[in-house]
Amino acid sequence: MPYIASIGTYLPCWGTPDARIAGDDEDAVTLAVEAGRAALEAGGSVEYVVLVGRDLPLTESSNAAVLLAGLGLDPELEVIERLGGAPATLDALGSARPRTLVIGVDLNSAGAAAALTSDHGLQVRTAARVSRSLPVRTRNASGDIHDYGDPRLLRKRGYLASLATAWVDTPAVVAGVPAQHAASLAATQTTDLPTTGASSALFALAAMAEAGLTGPLVGVEQASLSGLTVAEGTAEVRRRERPARPVLDSAQTLPGEIPISLAAYERAFEAKVRWEGGRFLDSDQVDFPPRYRVDEDGSLDTEYTFVELPRTGTVYTEVTVHVPVPGLRTPYSLVVVDLDGVGVRALVRVTGTAAGSVDIGDRGRLVLRRIAVRSGVPDYGYAFEPDSDPVDEEEAA
Repeated sequence: MPYIASIGTYLPCWGTPDARIAGDDEDAVTLAVEAGRAALEAGGSVEYVVLVGRDLPLTESSNAAVLLAGLGLDPELEVIERLGGAPATLDALGSARPRTLVIGVDLNSAGAAAALTSDHGLQVRTAARVSRSLPVRTRNASGDIHDYGDPRLLRKRGYLASLATAWVDTPAVVAGVPAQHAASLAATQTTDLPTTGASSALFALAAMAEAGLTGPLVGVEQASLSGLTVAEGTAEVRRRERPARPVLDSAQTLPGEIPISLAAYERAFEAKVRWEGGRFLDSDQVDFPPRYRVDEDGSLDTEYTFVELPRTGTVYTEVTVHVPVPGLRTPYSLVVVDLDGVGVRALVRVTGTAAGSVDIGDRGRLVLRRIAVRSGVPDYGYAFEPDSDPVDEEEAA
């Protein structure tokens, strides 16, 4: 019977209040990292990671390493992927051992949420599990999706029939279905969930934790259903959900791409994705990127240690690039960020706002993003997300 210590949520800033869209530099991994880091802000150790989604990266490539590095976790931890929607997430949560980070991520509509289990906190227990065959939406071996496209059949013979079969009390909250249907099925559902996929169950759990609600939480997908009973206890909820705004459409991209050097990718991976600098034992100076030094006697000193860099800072200088670059949407802004408290300045791209809208002196945080796709390989690094958007400030004025 797991307990939930903390819950973190993340929504991309692009899209509408009803449906968010992942940015050009976001994917399932970066969304999962944002939600996971929000959940981990409250503290607590992690021994297992479970990633649930309908469209997942494959762990046999570098994505599991990127996920663990972005979360700042031990690279030897096991990452388990589960393909599915809200029921799969509730199944993972109901069977999770303490110190398990369960992350649900969706790309349509986009959003991610994470829950960290513990020995204390908000108590949940498995209440129902129904597996029925109604293949409204299928995926073949090559990944092609076929949608039968009959919402009335899905409602009548799908989740309504599964709810009747489950013999659970009237759900307090229902995840995995459109808002208008959830409201008619749930007893206390007063807010719309931003997603209907794997993350919707954790968004629903966060809403229940904030409101102090107890009772059945049900997740449905086609004709499958899972339910948890949310009992007494508290869980800390951290949300990273900026207001929605329209997607920018002024962009151009040159054909072709800049090829990747896997040797350079491997050398830079730890420092770049974990966001770490190098420091020698006899010095307080932090170098980024980490590098060797030549001592006074002419010998090469390679014995530096990695230290975590701050993820907040101030723009020292900025520039906006208007010349198209192969594989990158143009224009885009670059900034040199003065990281807080370490005397390190880092050159990074700007994310989450229009090009040219960031000024010297603006505050913000460093966030993991997919900075490029080179030779078919996603290349991850950090970008600067300003604390406030000039567009939002103008609208408020």
